[in-house]
Amino acid sequence: MSLDIKILQADKSKIDQVDFSNFSFGSVFTDHMFECDYINGKWQNPRILPYQSISIEPSASVFHYGQAIFEGMKTYKDSNDEIWLFRPKENFDRFNKSSVRLAIPEFPEELFFDALKKLLNLDKEWVKKDEGSALYVRPFVIGNEYAIQASPSKNYKFMIICAPATPYYKGKVKVLIADKYSRAASGGIGFAKAAGNYAGQFYPTNLAKKKGFQQIIWTDSNQHKYLEEAGTMNVFFRIGEKLITAPTTDTILDGVTRKSIIQIAKDLGIHVDVRRITVDEIKEASRNNSLKEIFGTGTAAIVSEISEFEHKDELFTLPEIDDSYAKKLKESLVNIQTNKVEDPHNWRYKV
Repeated sequence: MSLDIKILQADKSKIDQVDFSNFSFGSVFTDHMFECDYINGKWQNPRILPYQSISIEPSASVFHYGQAIFEGMKTYKDSNDEIWLFRPKENFDRFNKSSVRLAIPEFPEELFFDALKKLLNLDKEWVKKDEGSALYVRPFVIGNEYAIQASPSKNYKFMIICAPATPYYKGKVKVLIADKYSRAASGGIGFAKAAGNYAGQFYPTNLAKKKGFQQIIWTDSNQHKYLEEAGTMNVFFRIGEKLITAPTTDTILDGVTRKSIIQIAKDLGIHVDVRRITVDEIKEASRNNSLKEIFGTGTAAIVSEISEFEHKDELFTLPEIDDSYAKKLKESLVNIQTNKVEDPHNWRYKV
């Protein structure tokens, strides 16, 4: 699908007003945004505009029936000032997979990448080269038919906004293993990047924070026996010299960073088991000192090491390891993302 994108540039950039050494992730946005509407059965009127408020009626279906999905990806600038995305086709495919599950029309691939390139080239000065810096890219779509009818919206708005990014989690995190609340249920929408998935986990996460933990490792909704995800991340466990992570199911997000870490681990000769793993197995491994590491992976955090976990009021502390898998894998991945090393799997996408 080829549609001409209309571009209205901002009169003046607001980049000089931003202190890039002191801001919160996801709170500052670039000069431009992309919009496209689904009306009368087709996507139309694609345009890039200065970042601004949008007008929407209170009867918009998204407010009442929750048709909203999103993606997250990062843009990096290398030492030659070239701009790179990391595996954006994976994000695009997952975006449309999420759309299908929430009865949202799929977005055209050619238009998606055309919009990305034009938007990122307009705002390329916002992509910084500092260590740990990137530009976070957030495509999303909402149902915006103005009618409170319990059925799929007839109209939709697709948008892309961008935000400069710094490290999401600084330092190691403490996590609580869930034994009551669930992130997703079998047969549900846990595999989709649905906005409601995140709303549902805020309350139990707040309870965990009151106990001194930053995140939750979610367990299966039926028995709370099997480990699934860590907060907004996929999760890996190192027992001995093996790396273990849960298989993707309809309750676990198919993380782009997750599958990249699995491949890099294999490239480095690290044995990876993709299998279900129980809470009891992890607790026993910690007791007999074979549990070496736990870390989460995701677009925002990349790799986030876990220092402690608690389950049913029993606290377990992970050992300090200088040459950890987490550090080694993160460094390898970031070097590929920032064009510092060869890209054997052709993951980089030049903007």
